Amino acid sequence: MHFYDHCQIIALAVTNSHELVELLQFPFMQRAIAGAVLMGILGGLLGSFVTLRQLSFFSHAVGHAALVGVALGVLLQVNPTWMLLPFTLLFGIVVLYFIDKTDLASDSVLSIVLSGALAIGVILTSLIKGYRGNLMAVLFGDILAIDTTDLILTLIVLVGSSIFLLSTLRQQILLTLNSDVAQVQGIPVQLYRYGFVVLLSLAVAVAIKAVGVLLVNAFLVIPASTAKLMSHHFRHFLIMSVIVGSTSSIAGIIVSGLFNLASGPSIVLVQFLLFIAVFIGVKLKLKTA
Repeated sequence: MHFYDHCQIIALAVTNSHELVELLQFPFMQRAIAGAVLMGILGGLLGSFVTLRQLSFFSHAVGHAALVGVALGVLLQVNPTWMLLPFTLLFGIVVLYFIDKTDLASDSVLSIVLSGALAIGVILTSLIKGYRGNLMAVLFGDILAIDTTDLILTLIVLVGSSIFLLSTLRQQILLTLNSDVAQVQGIPVQLYRYGFVVLLSLAVAVAIKAVGVLLVNAFLVIPASTAKLMSHHFRHFLIMSVIVGSTSSIAGIIVSGLFNLASGPSIVLVQFLLFIAVFIGVKLKLKTA
């Protein structure tokens, strides 16, 4: 890249930074920032358990199956968010039930159910006539479009998740490390498993509007994976995951505003670059140690 090109990019960023400061005065931008913080904390909190319990494929399946809920909402002319919440919740519980009641490996069950749900979603999408703006926003996310209702829903899911996980943290850690030992110690394993899946499904549903169906899994997995590289102590890992999730979300919105990029992919791109930077940093530290 030539010096002139670098100057152009810097000039664009400087010009856009003035516009970004002006943008921050608008309510929609303030809601986006608030949403990014709430979703970042939620993604970091649940994502830390998702990565340790190897449920990343599960959240991936729930996220993609949400397309059915969105398509149904558009077809029935109902707000897609109100179709999304019950659908992802029901889907998450049904999938866990299938995994428990069959001898098949969980990834096989998830692949089957995900494929079926995607097929239904694509067929329903093809039935939608005319404007498909709602659908595109849900596929790729638009955090700038979140409203007060979305913020309230995210806050409710975050508060519910925090109470459920933090008030039973010792049991949750034991369940994560060894479910058989947790069962022997009298911990209601099934109740906790289904409770976590309910929260995870709802978190996927509220985050879809911000980062989209295609990227929602990354939103849960990347911050927690980055935190895991930085700390092996569970409580530190949990705190780091929440910090990475929230700060990278805000940074993603700023990048989106500065360079006029799509908000959902910008957030995930920042999270990805941060993961790469931490990975390289950890590797270099190990080499010099």
